Amino acid sequence: MRLLSRILGPRLEATAHCDLPCGVYDPAQARIEAESVKAIQEKYQANEDPEFRTRAILIAEQRSELVKHHLWVLWTDYFKPPHFEKYPQLHELINKATKAAGATGTKGSMDPKTGQQLLDYIAEIDKIFWETKQG
Repeated sequence: MRLLSRILGPRLEATAHCDLPCGVYDPAQARIEAESVKAIQEKYQANEDPEFRTRAILIAEQRSELVKHHLWVLWTDYFKPPHFEKYPQLHELINKATKAAGATGTKGSMDPKTGQQLLDYIAEIDKIFWETKQG
């Protein structure tokens, strides 16, 4: 049995702390989409054309979904237990940010204040992200 284990066992063991090189992660992706949402909200407020407003709502909803996607990727793929230990507010912050991009936030409101709130949350996540990249 030992001989069989040695023959069939792995010859090399490799470990990694993430599924891809960490350089592919960046909150900038979420920020860019959130900036787009806020700009769309501002254009919506300045335009009375019903067709334009309908298109603006649809695009803002799509961009809000992309914000949530990018934040979830950071939360599930980049941030690890040591990050959450060092930054105990991180879970709640990501939760608030994804909700700010959801139905009660930019996905459900064309008020630019909701877009700014989302950008503020992303800025906090960005600060923590870059601190984790230093250590």
